[in-house]
Amino acid sequence: MRWTNLVGKAVSALRSATALHIVVFTVSCLGCSFGETPENVFSRKAGLERKLNTQIPLGLTFRDETGRLIALKSYFGSKPVILVLAYYECPNLCTLVLNALLNSVQDLKADVGKDFEIVVVSFDDRETAALASAKKRTYATRYGRPGTERGWHFLTGDAPVIGQLASSIGFSFVFDPATRQFAHPSAITVLTPEGKISRYFAGIEYPPKELRVALIDASNHLSGSLTDELFLLCYHYNPLTGKYGLVVMQVVRVAGFATVGALACFMTVMLRRERKKELGGSP
Repeated sequence: MRWTNLVGKAVSALRSATALHIVVFTVSCLGCSFGETPENVFSRKAGLERKLNTQIPLGLTFRDETGRLIALKSYFGSKPVILVLAYYECPNLCTLVLNALLNSVQDLKADVGKDFEIVVVSFDDRETAALASAKKRTYATRYGRPGTERGWHFLTGDAPVIGQLASSIGFSFVFDPATRQFAHPSAITVLTPEGKISRYFAGIEYPPKELRVALIDASNHLSGSLTDELFLLCYHYNPLTGKYGLVVMQVVRVAGFATVGALACFMTVMLRRERKKELGGSP
């Protein structure tokens, strides 16, 4: 009977611990959005706001791989466009984004330059056309299909025009002086031939089948819905590694250990009280 009561009390404690677990998780997730640690400050400033069906400013002027000034509208008009904001000397995320995009378009029957355009714009205004040219050679060679040079573009620009373009697609980035790197989201944007935002792909994987459908929709001047993409809102930027990491599983793991520890302490205390009662002592 004593063990039945003890188990009942343990279950009650477990419920309380679970409630505490949920509270800890919620507060931690809120903390990742509102905390004032350096990591959280960077994560708040670097993010992606979806602006589906928004017209990007095609009148902006950038420099192509040869250093020639060219208006963004030169790449629009007849085909859908995949727009990527990435800086060319990025040691981490940008390379992963470009490599993932390359792998995806290699699996498509459609050809870059013939069926759609890819425009990569550096958001580091210090980068030069020489860096853009080197990137273009690398990815054109790896893609390996005829006409790649005419369809895959790597641009550089001044801070004001970069800022306008980034703002138009909801892409926020911030420079971290401690690591001398940029905190930024990872995403590509699919645009219609007239330059309206049709679809976002977040992360560093872009399934070829989904990308194909997105390009078809964009070529038909269609825009996706807000439910087409799933964004993880609770994350942090680590300025020591220059990478993003999820806090959700960390919070769950810590709270889980806390729950087990609380139950162990509860059981120990209750067993001692029961033993004292048996020996005739006071609880």
